[in-house]
Amino acid sequence: MLKRNLVVAAAAVFAVTSLAGCSSKKATATSDSWSTIEKQAKKEGKVASVGMPDTWANWIGTWSDIKSKYSIAHTDTDMSSAQELQKFKQAKSSDSPDIGDIGLNVAPTAVEQNLVTPYKTKYWKEIPSWAKDKKGYYSAGYSGSIVFITDTKNVKAADAPKSWADLAKGDYKVSIGDVASAAQAQYSVLAASYANGGSENDLKPGLDYFAKLGAKKRLSTVEPNIQNMQKGELKVAVMWDFNALNYAHHIDSKRFKITVPTDGTVTSGYTEIINKNAAHPYAAKLARNFILSDQGQINLAKGYARPIRSSVKLPADVEKKLIPQSEYKKVFHVKSNEVWNKATVKLGQQWQDKVLGSK
Repeated sequence: MLKRNLVVAAAAVFAVTSLAGCSSKKATATSDSWSTIEKQAKKEGKVASVGMPDTWANWIGTWSDIKSKYSIAHTDTDMSSAQELQKFKQAKSSDSPDIGDIGLNVAPTAVEQNLVTPYKTKYWKEIPSWAKDKKGYYSAGYSGSIVFITDTKNVKAADAPKSWADLAKGDYKVSIGDVASAAQAQYSVLAASYANGGSENDLKPGLDYFAKLGAKKRLSTVEPNIQNMQKGELKVAVMWDFNALNYAHHIDSKRFKITVPTDGTVTSGYTEIINKNAAHPYAAKLARNFILSDQGQINLAKGYARPIRSSVKLPADVEKKLIPQSEYKKVFHVKSNEVWNKATVKLGQQWQDKVLGSK
């Protein structure tokens, strides 16, 4: 699935800024009242998304609820983050997608390219500062954290790594994915950097860490996706917790051991951006608001994603789907999505030079 390979080279793709034209149908920034949004959204009767397929983070639950509650039909075209921004940029008003779901590290590119419109929703004050743009151009709907997942058919459960230090001492191969293009892989480098004293401003500790694994021929070239996991081609993989939980659930939860690195993980979010030239701008705002509502947040949790609003009370059966919060011992949040956005553009080449070049 394209969504699972969130391409974050968008800043490189859009290195030269070009402004998207304004649609005559677009809603004003954040001045619309909720009654106006609801009334106009129902009149539009449709919302078109990109990168928000039914099977990702249980989006189907949200789209079904919106259709039932507001009589708004939904369509989606699955694509990567970079492709979403390209679609926002190129599509004409009549067929422009209304809303998309991209990693926070890509969001500054969307703002720089003037592709999105701001809307803070009813829940703005409950969104953590690290997860939103001050002007409302983006705010995360859910979060994920980097974890390890061990296939106990290939590695003894007792040897499953509980920390980056453990991972470094193992004798199994580690799958991380394509650092040049996948957000999950790039956040994995950031997590390793953080655990070893770095940050989005200093990725050298993470690159050095993986270079040592590469020198020992411990980096696997097998993509950490559900198909390869099912075939038993992975030993230990580094990925988002919601992907790990989802994959394990669909294959065999008892077969996989998921651990949160005790010496440092990164928590980041995914934001639902509204196209500046949306064909159905009010339906897009309504959808973004619903995603952040209690029911919308519960829907995401059913798909193993952690709600961005910590005040939402999850039903007991849904809460059990998630890793207990107590297991996240040491968590890092990117302090500047703008700095991280620029760092990811260079990371693919740095990985090639410093990590793969060491093999």
